[in-house]
Amino acid sequence: MNTGRLEAFSDGVIAVALTVMVLGIPVPEDTSITALYPLVPQFLTYILSFVYVGIYWSNHHHLLHAAEHVSGSALWANLHLLFWITLIPLTTAWMGRNYHAAWPTAIYGIVLLCTALAYYILAHRLVLLHGTDSPLGRAIGRDVKNKVSIALYTAGVLLAFVHTAIADVLYVAVALIWLVPDRRIEKNLAS
Repeated sequence: MNTGRLEAFSDGVIAVALTVMVLGIPVPEDTSITALYPLVPQFLTYILSFVYVGIYWSNHHHLLHAAEHVSGSALWANLHLLFWITLIPLTTAWMGRNYHAAWPTAIYGIVLLCTALAYYILAHRLVLLHGTDSPLGRAIGRDVKNKVSIALYTAGVLLAFVHTAIADVLYVAVALIWLVPDRRIEKNLAS
């Protein structure tokens, strides 16, 4: 089967996740600018999560653009990825309200870690379907970026119990790594 329906469904789920995430930020009752100050941690967590969801949406688009077709196992791998993406709003709200607490920070990292693992599984299911010599297989290659991300998320989860700021820095570092556009798929499709 082709990838069009899978991509359309995924886009819809991701759009809903982004919408739910912004609804998790409470509207202040007071009309003064100072009423926004307590929301700064929630807003910063929202920005980070928005960037993460945007990164997954963009890379998912490139991944499916490179895939010529999908299998049943790829459909389930995609649902697995979407499951974790839909948990990002919940953990964003919890961490944003409790940014100084270890458990919300660690659980946020666990969701990011599981999302990265789910993306890894989806990408490699598609490579298995298309072959390692396909443009997609060559583009994914050793997938160093994803492996480094998984290691940094794991460290962040563990270090959240030492100091939440350390975990936060690691989570931001992973986002920065992925903000540098990943041109592997575009390069391999062009050649």
